[in-house]
Amino acid sequence: MRIDLHTHSTASDGTDTPAELVRNAAAWGLDVVALTDHDSVGGHAEARAALPEGLTLVTGAELSCRVGGVSMHMLAYLFDPDEPELARERELVRDDRVPRARGMVARLQELGVPVTWEQVARIAGDGAVGRPHVAAAMVELGVVETVSDAFTPQWLANDGRAYVDKHELDPFDAVRLVKAAGGVTVFAHPLAVKRGRTVPESVIAELAAAGLDGVEVDHMDHDDAARARLRGLAADLGLLTTGSSDYHGSRKTVALGEYTTDPEIYGEIVRRATGAFPVPGAGG
Repeated sequence: MRIDLHTHSTASDGTDTPAELVRNAAAWGLDVVALTDHDSVGGHAEARAALPEGLTLVTGAELSCRVGGVSMHMLAYLFDPDEPELARERELVRDDRVPRARGMVARLQELGVPVTWEQVARIAGDGAVGRPHVAAAMVELGVVETVSDAFTPQWLANDGRAYVDKHELDPFDAVRLVKAAGGVTVFAHPLAVKRGRTVPESVIAELAAAGLDGVEVDHMDHDDAARARLRGLAADLGLLTTGSSDYHGSRKTVALGEYTTDPEIYGEIVRRATGAFPVPGAGG
């Protein structure tokens, strides 16, 4: 089985619609794909309706969190999307995305970059606006060559010159809320140092004690040393280890299924979940 547990669609900051994403996942030979848009479940219905036969959809979201002044992302799988407390927190984060993006546009303008809010809003479309949309506007203007090139301290990286904070969950609250909604939690790309400061291992240990299920190990932003370090930490803490593409369509060079999760780990994630169940494709 080929299993990719971290992808994004136009419901947040990917370039594939949810329907395109599941069709592309099948075309790339995946057996299981998780749709984990940022703080949003808005793409799930479309993905279900278009799900090709032979492909299983795992519903999820990537939750924006912050601890000790450091931003981090929490992948949440197979939770009940209607659980009110978690739904309310996702809404708070989404509502803060527009003023945050406007703030980044203003900072870029102060730095001499002629980006406009209208340009960023056009690129975001109906998706949850975020840094990749601002970065895409910078690419259009020729300020940087790729979206990834904008995620540096010079521009949009955490604590970068044009970075603006947004409402983010405490990760301990995120674990609690996802668990209460019957879901499973995995710390996304925990050692992605090129994005900015990372969470100390002591905090990961505390999260594990609070119920964190796993850590994302095989990811494009982790080198071999980081992966080895995370595997050792996961073994010490009894955490699951996953691998995922973090696919964003044309906004990133990584392909669907470039990094995958072991079928036994996937089976354990499904076993632990009670809020929702994987959706088998019926030829949508």
